[in-house]
Amino acid sequence: MGYNSDEGSDISDSEIDECEEKYYLCLKVGEIKLRKRGRTYRCPFCVCKKKLDFDLRELLQHASGIGLSNRKAKLKATHRALEKYLRNDFAEMVQLLAVESPHPSRNIDEQFVWPWMGVLVNVPRDYKDGRYVGTSGNMLKEQLSCFGPLKVHVLWDHDGHAGKAVVDFSKDWVGFINVLAFEKHFEAGKTDSLESKHQGVELNGWVARADDYNAAGVLGDHLRKKADLKTLSDLANEESRKSDKLLAYLTSQIDVKNKRLEELEFKYNEINLSLDMMTEQRDQVVNAYNEEIQKNKKLQAELESKMRELDVRREQLEKLVAQSESDKRKLGAESAGPSTDNFNARSPSEEVDTVEIVEKVREFSI
Repeated sequence: MGYNSDEGSDISDSEIDECEEKYYLCLKVGEIKLRKRGRTYRCPFCVCKKKLDFDLRELLQHASGIGLSNRKAKLKATHRALEKYLRNDFAEMVQLLAVESPHPSRNIDEQFVWPWMGVLVNVPRDYKDGRYVGTSGNMLKEQLSCFGPLKVHVLWDHDGHAGKAVVDFSKDWVGFINVLAFEKHFEAGKTDSLESKHQGVELNGWVARADDYNAAGVLGDHLRKKADLKTLSDLANEESRKSDKLLAYLTSQIDVKNKRLEELEFKYNEINLSLDMMTEQRDQVVNAYNEEIQKNKKLQAELESKMRELDVRREQLEKLVAQSESDKRKLGAESAGPSTDNFNARSPSEEVDTVEIVEKVREFSI
């Protein structure tokens, strides 16, 4: 996969982190590749620039500088991705660079002062009022800023400023690249004797090694107090052990998380099953309640029908009672009439009607 710095539109500042991660993954999996020419590399995100070739340290400084600049957001994001890739995924290349340095006597078992340190000698100084005074550590750090020093310690002895300084670099492989570049700048190699490196009047510098560490005087005292001696092999093995330890820790954490996830899944399924059972029981209760309501409604309708029927029969009874009372009064009046002959002279049909009324009254009374 190639990259064209002009393709696509720019992004907003809020999208820088997401874009950085995207291009970092592209570099890591090889979709975007660093093009190598001899011992130099080309920035894959600056294909339209005139200066295309960098050594590894210059490429890292290039990526870091643009990543911290005020350039367009997408350009910053891509170069931050490149810096992250160089720092995290180019450790083997850094070690290879150390082994392939121009000093023939250097090998992977050569002892260096670690954390990486550089030695400065012939630092400008003057003799004033019975003591030597000279350039401060901050001024020296500013002069050496292109090598990424962390701090510069000026060394002092009983005469004052000793004309020597120790430059601290970062502990990682980028720090090692920087300290090698620092040494190359002064063209002081391990083929020089310790005495010859300290001679002269011009500012001189080199990578601190075992002979500096074991030297007598303020330089050796400072290095032994602040650092240790380690070989590149020691550091590579130490990194490997740390990586293995980290991998084992992460693996154990993954196992713990997976076990916890299984427990949570089991609890979820258990709760889900219980919820389903409760839902089913609730539906059953609701259905039973609805059926009971329907039964009650039916019973209520039947009861209301019976009540209406009773009301009708009560009205009929009241009418029959009223008619019976009327008939009694008529019978009473007739029995109190002028002669019994008239009573006896009643027609048989009248007698039958009276008997039927009395019978109906008896039925309703029952």
